[in-house]
Amino acid sequence: MVSKFNTFYRHIIEQEREFPEATGQLSDLLADIALACKVISLEVNRAGLIDILGFTGDENVQGEQVKKLDVFANDILTNVMKQGGHICAVCSEEEVSFIPIDEKFSKNKFVSNKYICHFDPLDGSSNIDVNVSIGTIFSVYKRITKSGPGALEDCLQKGYEQVAAGYVIYGSSTVLAYSAGKGVHLFTLDPSVGEFLLSSENVSIPKKSRIYSVNEGNYSGWSEGMKKYISHLKMSDPETDRPYSSRYIGSLVADFHRNLIYGGIFIYPADVKNLKGKLRLMYEANPLSFIVEQAGGRSTDGDKRILDIQPESLHQRTPLLIGSEEDVLLAEKFLKEG
Repeated sequence: MVSKFNTFYRHIIEQEREFPEATGQLSDLLADIALACKVISLEVNRAGLIDILGFTGDENVQGEQVKKLDVFANDILTNVMKQGGHICAVCSEEEVSFIPIDEKFSKNKFVSNKYICHFDPLDGSSNIDVNVSIGTIFSVYKRITKSGPGALEDCLQKGYEQVAAGYVIYGSSTVLAYSAGKGVHLFTLDPSVGEFLLSSENVSIPKKSRIYSVNEGNYSGWSEGMKKYISHLKMSDPETDRPYSSRYIGSLVADFHRNLIYGGIFIYPADVKNLKGKLRLMYEANPLSFIVEQAGGRSTDGDKRILDIQPESLHQRTPLLIGSEEDVLLAEKFLKEG
């Protein structure tokens, strides 16, 4: 039974106690991320009442129009990470390059910055103005270099090297999902006490579903294998529990969160316009793949496991098929045959 009074910080401290070598820094770092997301949640919930909707007039490194809330979320997360003293580099989807951070002294001790944090400050921000659920995605790695500010090699590690990952979805309630390698746990923000409280522990994604999430507007640009897979899902066959239902919000965090709870497959394949895929490996695919595998699901680019991909650049893109294990395996089969 989940205790309604078990806070996010208490939960991560309890998990960390199982590792004798733990120093408490990872717990403090995750608590810093949670604090930043509380502030972002507050601004998202009152966005229509203050001058924070709309575009800034700038473009980010992806060539996309920047929303005012994108800038706000990026600044909050970056500044909180810098102040915490536990990281040697911040990597944000909104920044051209990583931000190196040197070690610092706290009031009582020297703080060793042994982690790197990647984040998508506000995933799905194109939906801000129409009140669709959006989110923050984050992941944490241990540094490779020994000391000083972080280097590029610290930031370009394979996904399976993550020590923690998670996301926060800002919807009808604000929910934080995270894993530090020991299952997936959900926390709901209680605004009356200002704390993320444990709402679901050791979440498991169903092995098979009847839901697929994909932007079918891109159908004409897909590979033949992908077209055949989607057509297969639409065909009626009671023995294999088809047809499937299409559920596509257009906000990755929202689509992923629904599928994590109910089961389903989210697909953003390569197409003729995006031969290497559209989603960001480091900021979106890796952290969500870490989460889904911890929940018993599967994630692939259609050819190989997402967490095994060696990143070559901070803003590298990838196709993504993620969700219930049996659904992803079937999709991979169609892609390989196609």
